[in-house]
Amino acid sequence: MRKIENVICPVCGSLCDDITVYVEDNRVVEVENTCAVGRAKFLNYGLHRKPKPLIRKNGELKEASIEEAVRRSAEILTESKYPILYGWSSTSCEAIRVGLELAEEVGGIIDNTSTVCHGPSILSIQDVGIPSCTLGQLRHRADLVIYWGSDPYSAHPRHIERYTVFSEGRFQKSGWRSFIRRLSGKLVKKRLSRVAELILRRKLTFPEEKYALPPYFISEEEERKLVVVDVRKTRTAEVADYFLQVKPNTDYEVLQALRMLVNDQDLEVDEVAGIPVKTLEDLADLMISCDLGILFFGVGLTMSKGKLRNVDAALSLVRDLNKRTKFLIMPMRGHYNVTGANVVFTWQTGYPYAVDFSLGYPRYNPGETS
Repeated sequence: MRKIENVICPVCGSLCDDITVYVEDNRVVEVENTCAVGRAKFLNYGLHRKPKPLIRKNGELKEASIEEAVRRSAEILTESKYPILYGWSSTSCEAIRVGLELAEEVGGIIDNTSTVCHGPSILSIQDVGIPSCTLGQLRHRADLVIYWGSDPYSAHPRHIERYTVFSEGRFQKSGWRSFIRRLSGKLVKKRLSRVAELILRRKLTFPEEKYALPPYFISEEEERKLVVVDVRKTRTAEVADYFLQVKPNTDYEVLQALRMLVNDQDLEVDEVAGIPVKTLEDLADLMISCDLGILFFGVGLTMSKGKLRNVDAALSLVRDLNKRTKFLIMPMRGHYNVTGANVVFTWQTGYPYAVDFSLGYPRYNPGETS
């Protein structure tokens, strides 16, 4: 059995590079350091994979040689008037570069999966700009982490433990300690409820802290703090210090309200999008008072009502915060090498996605060429 270390995981955009793979008879038989999603990818990648090329003949897909498949693919491309070459997020940067050359050769459109996930983020960054950094900097220095419209425990399972709240940084402690304390408190509540049911024959109810600021949230201990903003209570929200549940499609209003509070403007209403203004004031104070904050945003912003305008507001909020403290923002990119696709597209054509070569030179008009 052969052992291969420091393998990059090809699932989500975190690209964990500490994976150990064991190979036997040219197949992956065991992995270490992966999340459940990564493990399933490594061990089951070949279950539905077609090992040989297929060509449709008389309405049915038939096996063919690689030479025949390449020749037929070339014929289809050269005979087409306006081909689109789409995808590119599950392959290497070197292959993407060759794909761009092919798109230019056949005069077609080439697009990647940013179109259906973080395309609005790219458009907003082009409008507003983005103050960002490396994940290593966040691991060591960020004391406030906000996930907005993103559930890393489901989509990027190792993100929190490797880069943010539960990672042990050089200057910041891991948030495991406060999480264990909260977990202990929940267990005590469950035990009290169970005793009450057995002895008092009635259920105990505890106040809902959906919008209340719990005591541990303003602790003086030097631990990272985690804030989650989402439309539902996700797995990530369950481990957060502070969870803010917003109504669907109202992120733009909440972000703009936070901008007003950060800029010391009064909100002449009692609530915004169903959230009490007092809660938003507490969150704004927390953001201003941190040493280094990071806002991670996901497709909850880019694919809900407002799309790129939601991201505009988030980027502008971080820009405003940098007048008062140090704050950064980063998209939670999803599929494997989609970021690599954007980088290679920009490197080769000047545009990150939705590139049209039909006139012999690259044109960029998302919405038409995406």
